[in-house]
Amino acid sequence: MKNSILLTLFFVISAAFCAQVESSQQPIILPLWENGAPGSEEHKNIPEQAKDWWVKSVHNPSISVFQADESNGAAVLIFPGGGHRQLVFDEEGTKAAKFLNQFGITAAVVKYRLFREPNSPYTIEHPKQDAIRSLRLLRANAKRFAIDPSRIGLMGFSAGGEVVNAVAYHAPPANIHSSDPIETFNANVSFHIQIYPGPIGIPEQVSANAPPVFLLASNKDSCCSESIFKLLKAYREAGASVEAHFFDAGDHGFNMGNRSQFKSIQTWPNRLSDWLIDKNFFKN
Repeated sequence: MKNSILLTLFFVISAAFCAQVESSQQPIILPLWENGAPGSEEHKNIPEQAKDWWVKSVHNPSISVFQADESNGAAVLIFPGGGHRQLVFDEEGTKAAKFLNQFGITAAVVKYRLFREPNSPYTIEHPKQDAIRSLRLLRANAKRFAIDPSRIGLMGFSAGGEVVNAVAYHAPPANIHSSDPIETFNANVSFHIQIYPGPIGIPEQVSANAPPVFLLASNKDSCCSESIFKLLKAYREAGASVEAHFFDAGDHGFNMGNRSQFKSIQTWPNRLSDWLIDKNFFKN
């Protein structure tokens, strides 16, 4: 009888623990604007489309916040790729966030508006607006998510890298006179991570105090390896902080590496964690 009671208690505790772990892995979704994006509020309630690996029809941009079990204060906003036609949300968003969570980093995946989607009402300026707003929104919620506002970085894949480029070097100042409290926070970038970024927004020159950058791509990537070379050159000439990795294997769109046959590609996220440790972004 005693053993039966203990066994029952064990299963009850185990079920409660599993439920707690599962719930902690669910993202907290925050719309960038409560009433819809300025100028396109009428599109707010158009439903998103999602199937297999992509998300489309993003008209109410948002961030999905994946909290680390034990936050060290660092945070990264992740911008999935997809050619500005769709978002590779799971492979270049959710999986990247959960990888960063392992190291105590809170990660937020951004659903930004897509200006190349067929019949899109948006322009190239709209994803930039979404990126700026996502930075401000995350800073506004720093206390809630145990984030150090001075340690918020960006991570971009392919087209998402182009969105990062638009903000990393041209962050607008805080609008301290705005009636919207979110706008009173700055959109500065502490560091950024570029995984085979697209060519749009690659600066010809950067300043010596440009945000530290981690660059990674395959040398065989006909789309986006050139972006890495240009950024590396600009950073080297400025004496700014840069680390770059070029792989002989692979091509474009290898995501977090788990689907690749090449060992170097499969383990590329380890190069990123090494860099984050060396740059002391994991400090408590």
